Amino acid sequence: MKGSIFNKLQAVGKAFMLPIALLPVAGLFLGIGASFTNPTNIQTYGLQGILGAVENGVVTKPTVLFEILKVMSNAGDIIFGNLPLLFAIGVALALANQEKAVAALAGAVFFLIMNQTVNSLLASSLPGPTLAAPENMTAAGQGMVLGIQTLQMGVFGGIVAGITTSWLHNKYYKIELPASLAFFGGTKFVAIAAAAFALLTGIVLYFVWPVVQLGIMQLGALVRGSGYIGTFIYGLIERSLIPFGLHHVFYLPFWQTGVGGSEIIAGRTIEGAQNIFFAQLADPATKKFSIEYARFMAGKFPFMIFGLPSAALAMYHTAKPNKKGIAKSLLFAAAFTAFLTGITEPIEFSFLFVAPFLYAVHAVLAGVSFMMMHILNIPIGQTFSGGFIDYFLFGILQGQAKTNWMTMIPLGIAYAVIYYFLFRFLIVKFNLKTPGREDEDEDTKLYTKADYQAKNADGTAATSGPLKGTDRANAIISALGGADNLVRVDNCATRLRLEVKDSSVVNDAALKATGAVGVLKKGEGVQVIYGPTVSIIKTEMEETLGRD
Repeated sequence: MKGSIFNKLQAVGKAFMLPIALLPVAGLFLGIGASFTNPTNIQTYGLQGILGAVENGVVTKPTVLFEILKVMSNAGDIIFGNLPLLFAIGVALALANQEKAVAALAGAVFFLIMNQTVNSLLASSLPGPTLAAPENMTAAGQGMVLGIQTLQMGVFGGIVAGITTSWLHNKYYKIELPASLAFFGGTKFVAIAAAAFALLTGIVLYFVWPVVQLGIMQLGALVRGSGYIGTFIYGLIERSLIPFGLHHVFYLPFWQTGVGGSEIIAGRTIEGAQNIFFAQLADPATKKFSIEYARFMAGKFPFMIFGLPSAALAMYHTAKPNKKGIAKSLLFAAAFTAFLTGITEPIEFSFLFVAPFLYAVHAVLAGVSFMMMHILNIPIGQTFSGGFIDYFLFGILQGQAKTNWMTMIPLGIAYAVIYYFLFRFLIVKFNLKTPGREDEDEDTKLYTKADYQAKNADGTAATSGPLKGTDRANAIISALGGADNLVRVDNCATRLRLEVKDSSVVNDAALKATGAVGVLKKGEGVQVIYGPTVSIIKTEMEETLGRD
């Protein structure tokens, strides 16, 4: 039962990553565009000559470059403004077993009909919520979605539409109807079923969602009312869920729904910490970003940019002299990835399996990092993770007055010192087999001694060099029990997320021989951690399997 629940949560968490993957490019457009079209920034950086004069807080005689940047800003803003629809499409597509394009279209149909149904009921004479005047929409828990006034459901509405559509799709995309109705069978029936269920879902939500909405707001108020301690607990839980691959399920409601708060910005009601941050970014009237919302994101920067790279340095300095060379190439590559992009799993899993208590220390430090950014009022947002790219775009580029980004530097340096000396002390004190400290007859890789011994016990020979392309795909498929054992193949930013028929035949050691950092199994759900190259690996596997 637990395995089944985990498998479902894993699938949902993976599905979230498809629409979330759009955010980095949208954030890049918005970050650059909004920064250089903001009149205050133009004056501060002396850019009037290339962007246009500023009079009374307004850009006059804008240049061609200014207009291009404005287009970039608007292009990024439209993504964040329509995330519910993108979640409806993306989740339906990601959870569909086959005929994914049909599922995506059905997800959009479901979302539109569901919201239009709610709108019609709000405008009806039925007992319950009624259509609010434009100036009262926020107080009534309503908002505009694609020109439709409806209940303010945020991405929850999109998730409901996407999950329900995917269930209908997987159940009916191969349905056979009687001969007289055969034309409407198969994938065509999915759209019909989606439309019918969307209408019913809209009716249910009309009565149920106001109650759910109240509960969400109360939960959000509880977290926000806990102050710095609430922020610490949030950071601790978020990092503690990384090994299980369930962190997306935890943080998404804070980033994208009313759990993370709501705010009226430029006349629009915005819900979710990340959405609020980017709405503030797009609004020229914003003088300083709100830490009340940014605290659910900002805490990653100190330990991702400073802390974990320093932990990697500690592991390198404690490596055996004859293994420092290979340890350097492995650890420094992982450290640079964490520093630049905020993808930290290659480092985290390098010590998680040899010393879980080291990871527990790391999780506590992560929680403290979130709390300290809150205390110091450093409201820097992010698109995907807390690496230097996001720090530059949404911290440095926005200016000290808006983000207080300079204050993060001494905090980051302190984190670098803490991580380095604490990790070095614990590694030496307990003789932990971190990369470069293995016994002389062991390879230096980003996995543990136990992993290597298990590989030898299984009789899996070490490869003479890294596998690539078809060879790698075949090796992974074989280690997973063969093509017949694979039900679903997907990935998030760093891991293959798989559903198999029988997880007992999955060969952990053989997977690690292909370059995997770690393997997690729960029931029929399997996660294999490869790092940022995982999307390429997934594509290679699908080509080898002949699936799309």
